[in-house]
Amino acid sequence: METESEPYVRLATLRQLHQVVADLNTARSLADTLQTVADGIVAGLGYELACVNLVRPDGDLVVAAFAGNTAAEALITGRVGSRASWERRLGMGEAWGELRFIPHTEGWVLLEDDVPQWYTEGPDPRFEGEWHPQDRLYAPMYTSGGNRELLGVISVDKPRNGRLPGAWGQEALQMYASQSAIAISNARLRANMQRALVRLEREQQALRASEESFRQAFEYAPSGMAIAELGGDQHGRLLRANDALCRLLGRPASAMRRYSFADLVHPEDIGTLLRTSAEGGRAELRLGRRDGTYVWVSLRNSVVADTTDGPRFLLTHVEDIEERKRHELHLAHRASHDALTGLPNNAELRARLSARLCGRPQGGRPEEAAGRPLDARDYPYDGDRDGGYGESGYGYGYGGNGGYGGNGYAGGFDDGDTEGGFPAEGFGAEGFGFDRPAVPYDHHVHAVAPAADGAPDDGTKGLAVLFCDLDGFKSINDRFGHNTGDAVLIEVARRLTTGVRDGDTVARLGGDEFVVLADGLGAADAADLAVRLRNAIIPPIRVDGRAVRVGASFGIGWAVCGMSVEEVLQSADQRMYIEKRSRAKVHRRAG
Repeated sequence: METESEPYVRLATLRQLHQVVADLNTARSLADTLQTVADGIVAGLGYELACVNLVRPDGDLVVAAFAGNTAAEALITGRVGSRASWERRLGMGEAWGELRFIPHTEGWVLLEDDVPQWYTEGPDPRFEGEWHPQDRLYAPMYTSGGNRELLGVISVDKPRNGRLPGAWGQEALQMYASQSAIAISNARLRANMQRALVRLEREQQALRASEESFRQAFEYAPSGMAIAELGGDQHGRLLRANDALCRLLGRPASAMRRYSFADLVHPEDIGTLLRTSAEGGRAELRLGRRDGTYVWVSLRNSVVADTTDGPRFLLTHVEDIEERKRHELHLAHRASHDALTGLPNNAELRARLSARLCGRPQGGRPEEAAGRPLDARDYPYDGDRDGGYGESGYGYGYGGNGGYGGNGYAGGFDDGDTEGGFPAEGFGAEGFGFDRPAVPYDHHVHAVAPAADGAPDDGTKGLAVLFCDLDGFKSINDRFGHNTGDAVLIEVARRLTTGVRDGDTVARLGGDEFVVLADGLGAADAADLAVRLRNAIIPPIRVDGRAVRVGASFGIGWAVCGMSVEEVLQSADQRMYIEKRSRAKVHRRAG
């Protein structure tokens, strides 16, 4: 039966509970909220000590706030108790609704666990219902909703009236624990939101700084840079070009936005541009300047992507490589051209000549002679063998890399197991033959020879090889020195180049020997060309105020598929010597 004063006690407690709950909602941070929870128990619920144990992300509980005793607060605040120990305590206590009470008669078994504890000294209870110094009372705090999660545990000690809490006191502590759980959840949410806002602001600041850094790096880069559309109808259109690129191409930034790189690239390099992949692609090509000239550049692409929306635009780095390209072209020209005359040298002549020859002659096939139609048995090719370069002679591997073989025609075809081809000696006494059948060159225009001298002209046009040897050049070297001889060679090279058509090749083999390659000529055309070139060389050449003369002997050979480069040149050389000897006999008879 309630005493007459108990309703007034309950009313006073309710007023205090209302005040401490109101204080919970004014806390500005999670730490303030936790301390307010501990302080509210001491101030409003009539306990001398209160401790708030908060669940950490790893599941263990840490003493996050303490009220009522500064010595105890300094001793145990921040200490951690394992989740297993706490679950043991909450499982063994007496259930007072949501509360858990462990009397001193059972609490002795918990003295050695790792949960931080503080006991106030005092006498043993003198009557039933009095609070014992080693009694324990816990108020768990759970999240609201169906799937309740433990947020923490409030532990209290030493009620001021010295008695175990009655039904009203238990209800008040349980209500306060529920309100504390809501306050802690809200404080955590506010803290998370504040951290998110701070993080977002930092990210925005970093983004602004990054964009500014990119803008400065883009605008003031010493080499050209451009931003282009990626995808859509305007794919490839330049959105932005930095000052270095505008200067390189001689175009203002406003005009650059009307173009794409496809509009600016040299027509011969459009394939290179199209083969360049967008991401990580590199290409060396020529871009057009405003004045109509072209500059060699190196393009390097990268895709600037958004993590959510995918690729945004294409960033292209443009590096001026004009000087390097000019140097490379100069080195390539020096490697393939004569240093004195500027004409193609011996190696370049052989390369151009070999590009027109294949290993299969017109006719002369054993199968054709037998009248049997050619079929797959005649072409055992698997494309695995490559030709290579040797000391001299011409060879190649179909499907592989062309090159030079041994002393004669040593390249050829094979089936992947043996080395097919011709003997190193070239053509034998019994004529042309195959160790292995050759693959038909459906795409290849075979080089053939016109009708021989004295035969009726059948209209055949071929690749004429005119071998030229100067007459009287040695005496010029001996009499006037090598400087004069070099000047004569330079002038002869000029006269030969002037006397041929565009597309014909004039090469210097070495010394005073030159070779002319003229395609699409008949026998009479080649003879006329030789006469014209000889007549162009005969006029005097003035060197250092003196006039010197040289003559020229020409031998005409024909490049024919089935022959090696060496054989073609030897054929023309032999005809040149025949002509030189015959002309010498004529001069002796005339003398």
